[in-house]
Amino acid sequence: MVLTLALERVEFLPLGRVTDDTSILTLRSLVFEPLCRWRDGRVEPGLLAAWAHEQGGRAWQFALRPGATFHDGEACTADDVAETIAAHLRGIDMFGMPWPYARYLANARITPEGPGMLSISTPEPLADLPEILAEFFVMRAASDGAMTLGTGPYRVLDHAPRSHALLEAVDRDRAPARIRLVAEPDPQGRHRMVVEGTADAAANLERLPDLRLRDAALRWGHAANTLSVMYYLECRRGAFVHPAARRAVNLAVDVPAIIETLFQGLGVPASTIVSPFHLGHREAALSPIPHDPAAARALFDQAGATGELVIRTPLHMPERAPQISEMIAQDLARAGIPARIQTETDRPDYARQVGRGQIGDLAIFDSSPHSTFRVLNDKISSAVQGQWWQGFDDPALEPMITQANRTMDIEARALAYARCLRRLHDNPPWLYLFHPVEAFAARPDAPPLALDHRGVLMLV
Repeated sequence: MVLTLALERVEFLPLGRVTDDTSILTLRSLVFEPLCRWRDGRVEPGLLAAWAHEQGGRAWQFALRPGATFHDGEACTADDVAETIAAHLRGIDMFGMPWPYARYLANARITPEGPGMLSISTPEPLADLPEILAEFFVMRAASDGAMTLGTGPYRVLDHAPRSHALLEAVDRDRAPARIRLVAEPDPQGRHRMVVEGTADAAANLERLPDLRLRDAALRWGHAANTLSVMYYLECRRGAFVHPAARRAVNLAVDVPAIIETLFQGLGVPASTIVSPFHLGHREAALSPIPHDPAAARALFDQAGATGELVIRTPLHMPERAPQISEMIAQDLARAGIPARIQTETDRPDYARQVGRGQIGDLAIFDSSPHSTFRVLNDKISSAVQGQWWQGFDDPALEPMITQANRTMDIEARALAYARCLRRLHDNPPWLYLFHPVEAFAARPDAPPLALDHRGVLMLV
């Protein structure tokens, strides 16, 4: 049997390139293995089958899965894992900007201790090291130069970049025996492929322009994503230096109306910097900040907010960014705060501008890491001042972050992160919006499929 999946993209990225593109993650999860597996804030064994730590989280030992073998028959060793980590430390993102992994592992010693054992030592405790490694996939180049050799359940038989890939199960007893992935950028085209029977299932159908276009005869599935659609607030200068103004803008915006009007109800309102599937969120037990224009107006007055706010937006990424910004401007006007929109047509340069702090008063963006550690350290902490930090400074929060980063027990660390998340609910650095809900459709006779909270379409 050949299972055909219609995805937005079918592409093998180079070693060291992290992505939150759900189509590419679906492909990667079939062909490659992550070093560790992330599942709703907890980390499970992957290619690294077991680990232990010493010296309060400064020294780690990782054992590879016994018998791990690349699809060309070569053994996967600790040297391959070390090279994978090294590639990520020097990697850049899709906008040409460096990833922060080199900072996390600054002055780390990464040492293969034999074919099946790797040690990592760091100057400071790093309790979230396995969660960081969950973003890294081990891969090697095939004879054509493409990074298509992995240790995952399916090997690549054929592929054409940005067009299609044909995979075959490594285990002859695995079903389906083959999977064909076809790139179709248009969501209506993907939906039509399933309706007409040229595909068994299609992903990212939340992007259909009208829910009424959905064929009721198909089998539909949904899952909320860890992605946070949000606005950075300029906390170095202007209105949002004042905590009352940051709270006010969250009260002023009608998030459920945005979800319903622009996304056909497919979204979960955000309550803090991370999703309900991040470590610590469940323990924080938070509810979204309610829509209350009168309370927003009072807090804007308390903060002495006057003059026009500048809202910056790209044309896409997040989806429907200009329309969201229009609704934000209307909500601010209802709370007595005028705003104007600046649109940037060059999306890669928009990301670089945000990285340089050129965000006006507020700028729409998305936060993709599924690691609470990463969001706090890349975007929130004034002690770290990571690439996406926008001037937010909360002296009460910083010791909470430090404690959480150094808490080795997972349950205690979840509680420590929960304290951080509650503080950031009460003293928000961003305008919190929502976590998208993704959708797929499958033919009634297709094998059981499901979406995880990273947006990966999985066989179940």
